[in-house]
Amino acid sequence: EVQLQASGGGLVQAGGSLRLSCAVSGLTFGNSAIAWFRQAPGKEREGIACIVSDNDDTVYSDSVKGRFTIASDNAKNTVYLQMNSLKSEDTAVYYCATDRASFCEVVGGTLSDGLRYWGKGTQVTVSS
Repeated sequence: EVQLQASGGGLVQAGGSLRLSCAVSGLTFGNSAIAWFRQAPGKEREGIACIVSDNDDTVYSDSVKGRFTIASDNAKNTVYLQMNSLKSEDTAVYYCATDRASFCEVVGGTLSDGLRYWGKGTQVTVSS
């Protein structure tokens, strides 16, 4: 059974940083695309970053490119999302997800959210 557990959310001031973690079990970690999504109140879910650690493949949305960094630790089966220069518009519930695929699927310029396995979200609140 594939399981994902996101953690690390919290309250931070604008301009600050947070690091989210996603602990993954039940799949071949290095060869599986792990993605981060977020959903703000009243908005659609947004794919923001994805990684396939075995081939160093990463994808970022334009909204976070240059501010967020996705990385993985194969020994710990954990994917991280380092978030710097946080803005109030980054406030959302953040989720990690996977579908055992070995690539980050981009459809129409955005990360596909048609993934099978999702963890519970972690709340990130950025105060201005």
